[in-house]
Amino acid sequence: MKRYEQLADDIAHSIKEGLLARGEKLPSVRQASAARKVSPSTVFQAYYLLEARGLIAARERSGYYVTGGTHHMPPLPEPDVNTTLAVTQVDVSELVFEVLESTRARKVVPLGSAFPSPLLFPMARLAKTMATCVQAMDPWRSVEDISPGDAELRRQIALRYMIDGLQVSPDEIVITNGALEGLNLCLNAVTQPGDTVLISSPTFYAALQAIERNGLKAVDVPCHPADGIDLDALERALELHKPAACWLMTNFQNPIGSLMTDDKKKHMVELLTRHKVPLIEDDVYGELYFGDKRPKPAKAFDTDGLVMHCSSFSKCLAPGYRVGWAAPGRYAKAVERLKLTTTLATSVPAQITLASYLKKGGYDRHLRGLRHTLLLQQLKFVDAVERHFPQGTHLSAPNGGYFLWVKLPEGVNSLEMHRAALNLGISIAPGPIFSAQKGFTNYVRLNYGHIWSEEIEGAIAVLGKITHRLAMRAA
Repeated sequence: MKRYEQLADDIAHSIKEGLLARGEKLPSVRQASAARKVSPSTVFQAYYLLEARGLIAARERSGYYVTGGTHHMPPLPEPDVNTTLAVTQVDVSELVFEVLESTRARKVVPLGSAFPSPLLFPMARLAKTMATCVQAMDPWRSVEDISPGDAELRRQIALRYMIDGLQVSPDEIVITNGALEGLNLCLNAVTQPGDTVLISSPTFYAALQAIERNGLKAVDVPCHPADGIDLDALERALELHKPAACWLMTNFQNPIGSLMTDDKKKHMVELLTRHKVPLIEDDVYGELYFGDKRPKPAKAFDTDGLVMHCSSFSKCLAPGYRVGWAAPGRYAKAVERLKLTTTLATSVPAQITLASYLKKGGYDRHLRGLRHTLLLQQLKFVDAVERHFPQGTHLSAPNGGYFLWVKLPEGVNSLEMHRAALNLGISIAPGPIFSAQKGFTNYVRLNYGHIWSEEIEGAIAVLGKITHRLAMRAA
């Protein structure tokens, strides 16, 4: 083992054992070099390695701080895995629309938003790329690049799959208007009205809306805060309800932030394959990891073409361009035909712009910077929640994405909190919009993908005061 690796392992052990607390500053490179009798370059390499693992992060002009390890608030409780796994007729859209309306105005502090700040993305460079591409575009491409989408963009996406160890043909990929269209097309390809779909509990509200809109029924399957859906409960639900599909996030699940291990993903895919149930995999946060490598999607373990993998550039590169894709395995032709009979095509200028950007390089450099920023943002948000929220609050800081899932003290109603906060110019996402049964009444999702400021610090302090007041009233 090299010296820098040994130093990194020693620091990582100290973080794991709680000797170095979350938010604590590490010794400077000069101090660490003198204390360990190693060169400054050895310390730099160790710190870079720890940063890649998501355990520390640099603050400009300040040094390195611990971002991994433990924090002061207790973690989220484990779910009740012995639930009845009841079939639910979903009816959440009105509640979701009420909450989403509150996130659009610029004057509102957007902690309830589903999107990170648009200021985190290379919009100027994309605009220049688009200007060049559109000027040089063959007019015939406007009709040639209908579904399944621009050939070069599909090739670039297939190359990224290859880098991650997946063999996905460009011919399998269908370009869509954001991941959400891809997810909906996949759902339509494998279900009929009246069918049952398995989802995690909690789940992304767009999945609930799609199920409601298509006349389907949902079964909530418990989701663990750390590693995702409970496989024993999933197996019971498969045997009880014979579902037509399963819709899940395996990487940095929205809203809870859980990350399934590779072994768990493999076992889940094997289980679904045994029951011949297709998996609609929503993987829009997979590129926003804080560790040293991108977590594999469940599709990496698919041998029968049953995993319908969906993602987009909206959360990691180009918000507003609405360019996503589906890699639907054996259902690729069905999804392509559904695309042709609904929206027909995705914006050709947006597609060729992203294809050119990916081809020229720079995407991974942008992603490294974005991940680093989000990691620092998370540290600040967690620290603020710990300082301002009352005892009885729980949270878990995920290893990727940009959401905190916060359990409030017993008796605090998150819908009431949402309305009180909105009156003061702050949006949050209350727990019931993430549940087919409108549960999680004392949970909220907070978005830490917005650039830290005094305004955000003040907003979290206000949320803490509201929570204190509601908790005291409930006591």
